[in-house]
Amino acid sequence: MDGVNLLGLLAGTLTTASFLPQLIKVIRSRSTKDISLLLYLVITVGVLMWLVLGLCTDSLPVIVANAVTLVTASAILVMKIRFQ
Repeated sequence: MDGVNLLGLLAGTLTTASFLPQLIKVIRSRSTKDISLLLYLVITVGVLMWLVLGLCTDSLPVIVANAVTLVTASAILVMKIRFQ
Protein backbone atom coordinates (compact mmCIF):
# COMPACT_ATOMS: atom_id res chain seq x y z
CA MET A 1 0.00 0.00 0.00
CA ASP A 2 1.42 3.37 -0.96
CA GLY A 3 1.57 6.46 1.22
CA VAL A 4 -1.30 8.21 -0.54
CA ASN A 5 -3.72 5.33 0.08
CA LEU A 6 -2.51 5.02 3.68
CA LEU A 7 -3.10 8.73 4.21
CA GLY A 8 -6.56 8.40 2.68
CA LEU A 9 -7.44 5.44 4.90
CA LEU A 10 -6.23 7.30 8.01
CA ALA A 11 -8.18 10.44 7.07
CA GLY A 12 -11.25 8.34 6.31
CA THR A 13 -10.95 6.53 9.63
CA LEU A 14 -10.80 9.79 11.56
CA THR A 15 -13.70 11.47 9.76
CA THR A 16 -15.81 8.32 9.91
CA ALA A 17 -15.10 7.86 13.62
CA SER A 18 -16.35 11.39 14.26
CA PHE A 19 -19.93 10.15 13.74
CA LEU A 20 -19.67 7.37 16.33
CA PRO A 21 -20.09 9.50 19.50
CA GLN A 22 -23.29 11.00 18.09
CA LEU A 23 -24.59 7.58 17.07
CA ILE A 24 -23.85 6.11 20.51
CA LYS A 25 -25.51 9.07 22.25
CA VAL A 26 -28.66 8.76 20.13
CA ILE A 27 -28.86 5.00 20.68
CA ARG A 28 -28.47 5.37 24.45
CA SER A 29 -30.76 8.37 24.95
CA ARG A 30 -33.32 7.66 22.21
CA SER A 31 -33.38 11.43 21.77
CA THR A 32 -32.58 13.37 18.62
CA LYS A 33 -34.18 16.68 19.52
CA ASP A 34 -30.89 18.58 19.28
CA ILE A 35 -29.87 17.07 15.93
CA SER A 36 -30.59 18.90 12.68
CA LEU A 37 -32.64 16.82 10.24
CA LEU A 38 -31.44 18.95 7.32
CA LEU A 39 -27.80 18.47 8.33
CA TYR A 40 -28.09 14.68 8.32
CA LEU A 41 -30.08 14.67 5.07
CA VAL A 42 -27.35 16.69 3.36
CA ILE A 43 -24.51 14.67 4.92
CA THR A 44 -26.10 11.36 3.94
CA VAL A 45 -26.65 12.42 0.32
CA GLY A 46 -23.15 13.89 0.12
CA VAL A 47 -21.55 10.74 1.55
CA LEU A 48 -23.53 8.62 -0.90
CA MET A 49 -22.19 10.73 -3.75
CA TRP A 50 -18.61 10.36 -2.43
CA LEU A 51 -19.13 6.60 -2.28
CA VAL A 52 -20.31 6.54 -5.90
CA LEU A 53 -17.27 8.62 -6.88
CA GLY A 54 -15.00 6.18 -5.04
CA LEU A 55 -16.59 3.26 -6.85
CA CYS A 56 -16.23 4.99 -10.22
CA THR A 57 -12.56 5.80 -9.61
CA ASP A 58 -11.77 2.54 -7.81
CA SER A 59 -10.37 4.45 -4.82
CA LEU A 60 -10.22 2.11 -1.83
CA PRO A 61 -9.90 4.84 0.84
CA VAL A 62 -12.87 6.77 -0.57
CA ILE A 63 -14.97 3.60 -0.88
CA VAL A 64 -14.23 2.25 2.62
CA ALA A 65 -14.55 5.55 4.47
CA ASN A 66 -17.76 6.56 2.77
CA ALA A 67 -19.40 3.13 2.97
CA VAL A 68 -18.92 3.11 6.74
CA THR A 69 -19.89 6.76 7.10
CA LEU A 70 -23.01 6.15 5.02
CA VAL A 71 -24.10 3.45 7.46
CA THR A 72 -23.54 5.62 10.55
CA ALA A 73 -24.99 8.83 9.09
CA SER A 74 -27.99 6.92 7.72
CA ALA A 75 -28.58 5.28 11.11
CA ILE A 76 -28.61 8.69 12.80
CA LEU A 77 -30.91 10.05 10.08
CA VAL A 78 -33.34 7.13 10.46
CA MET A 79 -33.41 7.56 14.23
CA LYS A 80 -33.92 11.32 13.83
CA ILE A 81 -36.98 10.66 11.69
CA ARG A 82 -38.21 7.79 13.90
CA PHE A 83 -37.78 9.49 17.30
CA GLN A 84 -39.35 12.83 16.35
